[in-house]
Amino acid sequence: MEIRSSTVLPATRTDITLHTDDGLSLVGELAVPVDRPPVATLVFLHPLPTAGGYMDSHLIRKASNRLPALAGIATLRFNFRGVSSPRGQSEGSFGEGIDEAKDLAAALRFVQQAGLPRVWLVGWSFGTEVILKHAPAHWGEFDGAILMAPPLHRATAEDLAQWVGRTEPLVALVPEFDDFLTPEPARQRFAAIPHAEVVTMDGAKHLFVGEKYTRMAHEAILERVAPESLPLPTAWEDG
Repeated sequence: MEIRSSTVLPATRTDITLHTDDGLSLVGELAVPVDRPPVATLVFLHPLPTAGGYMDSHLIRKASNRLPALAGIATLRFNFRGVSSPRGQSEGSFGEGIDEAKDLAAALRFVQQAGLPRVWLVGWSFGTEVILKHAPAHWGEFDGAILMAPPLHRATAEDLAQWVGRTEPLVALVPEFDDFLTPEPARQRFAAIPHAEVVTMDGAKHLFVGEKYTRMAHEAILERVAPESLPLPTAWEDG
């Protein structure tokens, strides 16, 4: 069976609820491999809610649909406060990238309590801003961070400075033709963090539209998190 945009591969999928420190309930999903313990965990933070971002934004949905089976990865995705999807609506309202600090904390608390291994934060667009601004409050709770199409709109120089001197990998996957931040300006901005890695996603745009670019993003993530799973197959054998 060829793996297509709508393909959903086997996994144990559980609807979850995250509980924030300010009393909100956030809806989400945990997907883990069916036949083996996960080798690592990806916690996804979705794009800007006011521009249609949610837990089903395509790169995140496809990662959850494929990577538990293809790479032995656990995936956690959830709606930020005030965001709705077919899974349901998270309580609260959009927090401008500030109140979402509590949403990130709730997600990290969940994976810690679940005993999930090797936690990597993976943000897309707005989700990268939440990571850059607020993940430093949780040093020791995650192994690294991957930023897909970071716009660096909300993240300030002071936010970036929090990452200086740390050993946790920080990888920015920057589309060649991004609408907000292209590779060369990204390298200039991230030069403030000596260990940050900026990777050009050749031919891609901010939304990574098309199976070619979905695969490119997923393989760039796995190159850091689970390189033994590469290259990702393009077909799946049932049974």
